[in-house]
Amino acid sequence: MRADFHVLIDACVLANQGVCDLLLRLAERPRLFVPHWSMGILAEVERTHRNKLGWPVRLVELFQKEVMAGFPEAAVNGYERFIPTLTNDEKDRHVLAAAICGGCAIILTFNLRHFAQEHLQEHGIRAVHPDDYLVTLYELEPKQVFVVLGEIAGRRGMETEDVLLRLGTVIPRFSSLVLLDLAK
Repeated sequence: MRADFHVLIDACVLANQGVCDLLLRLAERPRLFVPHWSMGILAEVERTHRNKLGWPVRLVELFQKEVMAGFPEAAVNGYERFIPTLTNDEKDRHVLAAAICGGCAIILTFNLRHFAQEHLQEHGIRAVHPDDYLVTLYELEPKQVFVVLGEIAGRRGMETEDVLLRLGTVIPRFSSLVLLDLAK
């Protein structure tokens, strides 16, 4: 499967290094989806990396630079006009606005409570947990997901199983499913 399915990735997902790495590698050609975010979302990621996770400034800047260079088409602009009309959690209206403006059918977020379906349905958008989305991608394209996991493991000097065990703390269904298939 090669897809042009547009997905907005929330800051909480982009700030999680392991999940972000896996998702963005699956968004590289031959891509399984087209990632989107706004500069506001990237600013949130920067604050999280710097203030909450304590990343060194050089690493924070490198992440921002690499994300923008790797996916220049991902940035959604002009979304601010939608914000006043939205009814989801006030702190995340900018995320929904960016999804609307970017033509995204899905918002990937760990924070589902800020995106209740009744606030999204009129826009044809669903909020989906990264664990559920990765399970779907794996069920559609298991070979491609295996290859990407193997590349991640190789770069980190780890076994694929160890990468999955680490990911299992935040995306347990996906990790368990892939680990079961690896054991076969």
